[in-house]
Amino acid sequence: MSTTKKTAVVICPGRGTYNKAELGYLRKHFPDQQLLNKFDAQRSARDQETLSALDGADRFSLAKHSRGDNASGLIFAATLGDFMSIDRAAIDVIAVTGNSMGWYSALACAGATSPEDGFKVANTMGTLMQEALIGGQLVYPFLGDDWVPTLAKRDELLSIAEEIDARADHTLSPSIHLGGMLVLAGNEAGLKAFESTVEPIDGRFPMRLGNHAAFHTPLQQPVAEKGRDLLTANLFGQPDIPMVDGRGAIWWPHASDTQALWDYTLGYQVIETYDFTRAIEVSAREFAPDLFIITGPGTTLGGAVAQSLILADWKGMDSKDVFKAQQAENALLVSMGMDKQRCSVT
Repeated sequence: MSTTKKTAVVICPGRGTYNKAELGYLRKHFPDQQLLNKFDAQRSARDQETLSALDGADRFSLAKHSRGDNASGLIFAATLGDFMSIDRAAIDVIAVTGNSMGWYSALACAGATSPEDGFKVANTMGTLMQEALIGGQLVYPFLGDDWVPTLAKRDELLSIAEEIDARADHTLSPSIHLGGMLVLAGNEAGLKAFESTVEPIDGRFPMRLGNHAAFHTPLQQPVAEKGRDLLTANLFGQPDIPMVDGRGAIWWPHASDTQALWDYTLGYQVIETYDFTRAIEVSAREFAPDLFIITGPGTTLGGAVAQSLILADWKGMDSKDVFKAQQAENALLVSMGMDKQRCSVT
């Protein structure tokens, strides 16, 4: 790296990113054993299996590792550990954002919660979601393989969802705007109706997300209420680094209303659509970083970030080929879940 610091927006991944390939991620990458012990102590106090035990298991169990009460803690810790591993002498982190559950990680990375309080928030909410497990989620792409922006397809899918949601006993609404993917959430009737209406793609989509509830929809109101009962506003403070939330709103250091931050995190953020695409667009336009660094675990968020930048017409990128050419010439996106790319920022 040159002696001039590169500016970076750090992006924290959400649920579904700690999978078979990530088993052992904390053991391999987490930089602070004492902090990990504190996370483990929080888990033990709740009679939950420790992160060290889950991450150190002999084999990955989808049924166990992808459950909300386990996945949320694992993902939060992997993300925070990666953030702590970034070489701050070479990289100036100028903003932090996240996808869905990654918002809880972003709070801790930006210093709006302490690492332990951030873990408490992520672990509590993941556990509440798992206990309630209200509804489900599916994902369906609206961009073609070339990633050329077309919003007509997205709007068509949204109107199908709206029509289904209007039916008796059917619930379906947009959960996450995820680059070229639409994540929808609802009850079983709503999800099934959508699955039977749209064209299957590649034998993969529409794809149900296992162990996922109807995140970011009004169905999560009971979870939001429990979260507010268990997690007090004094867990939240001023961020040290600007944070871009799931509406594309920016929380600035020294200028954030911490009561409003608590209210957003355990209110709107839980029960309203999470617009990750907008968060990336705002991060790009407001902060114009040299790099977008996606922390681990996993490597699945890179496509959504690239698609979001294309949808925002960032630096004239208008297709997958143009993005790939820019990426090859001057890496814009660094995925810390890939060892080859990780070493360029740690």
